[in-house]
Amino acid sequence: MWTVKLILVFFIFNLCSKFASSQFGSHNIYNIKYVPLREGEDPGEPLILTPYIEQGKIEEAKNLSAVPGEPFFGIKSYSGYFTVKKQHNSNTFFWFIPATDVNYREVPVILWLQGGPGGSSMYGLLLENGPFKLINETHIELREAAWTSNHSVLYIDNPVGTGYSFTNNRWCSNEVEIGEDLYCALVQFFKLFPELQNNDFFVTGESYAGKYVPAISYTIHKKNAEADSKINLKGLAIGNGLSDPANQLNYADYLFQNGLIDFNRKEAMKKLQNKVLGLIQEEKYKEAYTLYSILLDFKISTGFDYYFNYLESNATINDQYPVFLQQANIRRALHVGNMSYVTDDEVQDSLQADFVKSVAPWISELLSNYRVLTYNGQLDIIVAYPLTVNYLRHLNFSAADEYKSAKRHEWIVNGEIAGYVKSAGNLTEVLVRNSGHMVPQDQPEWALDLISKFVKNVSLY
Repeated sequence: MWTVKLILVFFIFNLCSKFASSQFGSHNIYNIKYVPLREGEDPGEPLILTPYIEQGKIEEAKNLSAVPGEPFFGIKSYSGYFTVKKQHNSNTFFWFIPATDVNYREVPVILWLQGGPGGSSMYGLLLENGPFKLINETHIELREAAWTSNHSVLYIDNPVGTGYSFTNNRWCSNEVEIGEDLYCALVQFFKLFPELQNNDFFVTGESYAGKYVPAISYTIHKKNAEADSKINLKGLAIGNGLSDPANQLNYADYLFQNGLIDFNRKEAMKKLQNKVLGLIQEEKYKEAYTLYSILLDFKISTGFDYYFNYLESNATINDQYPVFLQQANIRRALHVGNMSYVTDDEVQDSLQADFVKSVAPWISELLSNYRVLTYNGQLDIIVAYPLTVNYLRHLNFSAADEYKSAKRHEWIVNGEIAGYVKSAGNLTEVLVRNSGHMVPQDQPEWALDLISKFVKNVSLY
């Protein structure tokens, strides 16, 4: 008996050691293929805009940050760096695309944040909702259902150490720090584009950005009270987001109900889930993260090597977008110079304790003041729809009881059922059919319809 227990403990310890650094919702999706510069190639210099902004040289900064029209089909955009922590040389990279089909001065500004932690928002720009659609390592084409057609979209590599954002020696360890850095970047952004200061502003993102989106939204909410120039936050949208891990733990039932594990495996997973929950309640966050990492490696239980869509057991990971971004001419155009484009392990390691902490209290407070959209792809495993519903049902906000009894409606796009929607108070919850973890990538037309109606406060039914 004791031998069996010792073997089991040893087995779990080995699993913990192996998977403690597994990245949430990434599973190699954000891994970056390093592309060295060839001899003689000129990537230009990194453009740090903060000194210009501090000296009031706004027009000069704006002109310097303008991205050349080639090879970007003449679409106007801007990119560069905002310094967010001078003492650590922490600099946030952004790429801003003003609305292409309407007057950008008259439409909302959307912030897009990728997950990870450590996922570059350039993934979203090139593979999900930006104006450019990646074809291969060296070519792009225009995307038909781009969010930038009728909104201005700001893509930020977040937190520092992610993508082209960099820091000397300071990585964020919690969502408060992430919110502070993003807020610092946004203040500079609106100084660079003062004509947009009063435009409606929405924060969006997916996956681990289920933490980032509430973090920056809550920071804006608190800072606006005393800020001379307020950010006109109107709402936030979270796609397949991890926001409240303790209430998004029940993978066992979900996998069993979809036939991906048997009854015995389900019971074993439930025991592990209960251990994770107990550690969270005891505030032993790093230990909880270590055990949680086992739950997130579904290959152990299911054989699946890809957990963003349960209809695909071993999908091909797109590793071409980092190659495109590291070309010398693209580096020069985006004003990043020879800075490394990375998925920094330090980003993830620094957030281990943060991983299992909840931002639900922030979301509850935000619901009293702003509209909140949560949407989930029907086929996702890593942040499955029932897991999101469970945490939403535990939210403490004024329309909580109304949400629990709200009628579900069909959401129709071009005569087809795109999904299902429930609304209560400022909360809108949506299931998007035939899509996995990255909804805009799987169903671009539906995702554009969803975000456009949400931003305009138009009903989905």
